[in-house]
Amino acid sequence: MAVAGAGRRRARRGLPGRRRPHAGSGRRWSGGRTASFLLGAVLVGAALSPAVDAGTADGHMAQHLLLGMFAPIALVMGAPVTLLLSGLPVSARRPAAVLLRSRVLHGLSHVATAAVLSVGGLYLLYLTPLYALSARSDVVHHLLHLHFLLAGYLFAWAVAGPDPAPRRPGMAVRLVVLVVAGGLHAFLAKLLFSRAPVLPVGGGHDAAEVEVAAQLMYYGGHVADLLLLVALFAAWYRRTGRALAREPAAVASNAPAV
Repeated sequence: MAVAGAGRRRARRGLPGRRRPHAGSGRRWSGGRTASFLLGAVLVGAALSPAVDAGTADGHMAQHLLLGMFAPIALVMGAPVTLLLSGLPVSARRPAAVLLRSRVLHGLSHVATAAVLSVGGLYLLYLTPLYALSARSDVVHHLLHLHFLLAGYLFAWAVAGPDPAPRRPGMAVRLVVLVVAGGLHAFLAKLLFSRAPVLPVGGGHDAAEVEVAAQLMYYGGHVADLLLLVALFAAWYRRTGRALAREPAAVASNAPAV
């Protein structure tokens, strides 16, 4: 009877529907990470939905902010690479680790490179005929959406992503690049505002419409940068702050009794 009861208990523990640790980690996967990734997916869907009119300057800017800044931050905070690696079979983990440590990926995912791809792409879009071309060509338009999302994801991951990133630059470098990138983003917004409707090149929007889009870009960019700053310092605290907070307690416990 005791053996049968133990067998039934083991069987119940193995029944589907019960919460299990994610594979290979021995820990339960964070519900907060899942919610963050789902939020990012919802933001991507919202950016591409008919509710956002990409034919207007402010609608196009809303797509840029959702696809290139807010959705990537939420997706990155979901740590999808960590979950993917933990779910891989042992035989596939070594090739994945080699890929993550490759020089090509290291150079592409460096925070400075990611900033150039993200912010530099905006300068190319709004100061050249590329904006007008994207309005005429669906292919170019969809490629721009893909670039916004991938470049934004890469930048958010390089700055504050919880996923593994071998040879990631230190805190100071990432903080400086984030501040510089935010400044360049804000400068472009001011340039669009001051030179409406000449910019974007070939856009064909009236001045008032471009000014609204520029304001959206300016203030929305600041909010996104603030979110990244919070994520960056939160990650720094998790790595070092708690250890520093434990030091006084450890010193006190080792002090000789009087």
